[in-house]
Amino acid sequence: MNAKIVVIKGDGIGPETVSEAMRALAVIGKRFGHTFHLQEYEAGGCAIDHSGSCLPDDTLAACLVADCVLFGAVGGPKWDSLPQHLVPERALLTMRDKMGLYANLRPIKMFPQLYHASPLLPQVAAQGIDLMLVRELTGGIYFGSHDIVLRGGQSVASDLMSYSESEIERIARTAFEMAKKRHGRVVSVDKSDVLSCSRLWKEVVHRIARDEYPSIQLTDMLADSIAMQLMRNPWQFDVVLTENMLGDVLSGEACMLTGSIGMIPSASLGDGTVGIYEPIHGSAPDIADQNIANPIGAILSIAMMLRSSFGLLSEAEAIETGVNRVLDDGYRTVDIMSAGCVPVSCSKMGELIAGAILSSQMYRKIARTLPQPSVQGSKKSKKAADFF
Repeated sequence: MNAKIVVIKGDGIGPETVSEAMRALAVIGKRFGHTFHLQEYEAGGCAIDHSGSCLPDDTLAACLVADCVLFGAVGGPKWDSLPQHLVPERALLTMRDKMGLYANLRPIKMFPQLYHASPLLPQVAAQGIDLMLVRELTGGIYFGSHDIVLRGGQSVASDLMSYSESEIERIARTAFEMAKKRHGRVVSVDKSDVLSCSRLWKEVVHRIARDEYPSIQLTDMLADSIAMQLMRNPWQFDVVLTENMLGDVLSGEACMLTGSIGMIPSASLGDGTVGIYEPIHGSAPDIADQNIANPIGAILSIAMMLRSSFGLLSEAEAIETGVNRVLDDGYRTVDIMSAGCVPVSCSKMGELIAGAILSSQMYRKIARTLPQPSVQGSKKSKKAADFF
């Protein structure tokens, strides 16, 4: 494998977590004999500070010819007062649009070692969570017109939400294809009780299911209902299909239920193999530069890249197995810390996982420099393939 990967570390904790993902990719290359050419570019707030644009032309040009993009996080209070078309978050929206990446995949999984970290009741968390959230990325209200006008002596804001049949068809097929690889069930989320977009969404999704995927079990669920069900019994879900804004909201809830938003990777994909891979934790400026962020979501994003874009299944599983080993042995960043475990920094967690990926000997060498946990993970992991 010889691949060209654009790296955008971004703002806040992005540089810290992405650096550990790059470390994991480096040891994959060393262990399996691959060459990954990493090229760093700027986007987001740091790019605004340096060039006046959240997405400089050279960054977008590099993304358009890369095999994949590894993305950190962008934004922060420093840039919140900018006009909407200039804010750091606009960089990612533009990249998805220009690269034709219309499907966001977020595997929402409860690591068995982290049941204690979930805000769910223990008896609920113990049932586990294993769902794939498929979110449409390039349509809906985020890509409609946005206006604030004076009317009757006061400001009035409006945001246009629109979807075409073809946009709904392609994301529906993505969800149904994913269900074929999993347990054959799709829950389609909408607000068809009040929104015309949702009524069309529901009609098109049912047509695709009926005509092309008759073996897939399709269920409709209103957005407010699934928000409740995710807390009540999240294990009932297999693949969850949503439009852009509802998916943005629901995925944040679902990710936090697993114990920490820092644990979750994501992939933004289109019709080809090129994708943007990123943790979903956000820039978290309040903890930036403290070396305490959780890099696991960023590291698992590399596993998603290896599997989904490059077809490197053994390499992806090596990363996932490394993460599970470190969690099994009781090492934790502060967001997932529990009694008896050993707290480690962002960089040390990345070093431990990289060592576990490379070899047992290297992992033991790194672990010997740390205090030993008095208890191991609350529940041992199964093999990585059972979780990813």
